[in-house]
Amino acid sequence: MTNADLKKKREILFAKFPPGQVPEAADDLQTLDEVAVEPKHEKRVVGVSYELTQHTLEELEGHLEDKGFHLDNTLMSKLTRALIHYVEDTQLHNIGAPERRIKRSSQEAYVKAWELHPHGDHDDTPPEWREYK
Repeated sequence: MTNADLKKKREILFAKFPPGQVPEAADDLQTLDEVAVEPKHEKRVVGVSYELTQHTLEELEGHLEDKGFHLDNTLMSKLTRALIHYVEDTQLHNIGAPERRIKRSSQEAYVKAWELHPHGDHDDTPPEWREYK
């Protein structure tokens, strides 16, 4: 796989309502590192270019949805996005890139912190003192 195979140029299509999402979404995506953005107002599309080892389309779309943007949810759009997500995941797997954690990482951090934090019926008393009668 060549370096050119890892450079992706995609289009993110937005829903008709609410109107005016394209300029706001383009501004938001421009704040991300290593993402080139090209708004196309007439087509309700934001063109994005990125290196696959840095970003995936699924990650960028998730970022936008978390910010409250509405992507186009027609059947064709959903199928196209699902195919692109699968292809990008497969390419990352084939080059041996580490698995990227999306959304779940923050939740897992809280779970790990909770497991390490003494809570509940934790008792620092040595066992021999607890059994003393």
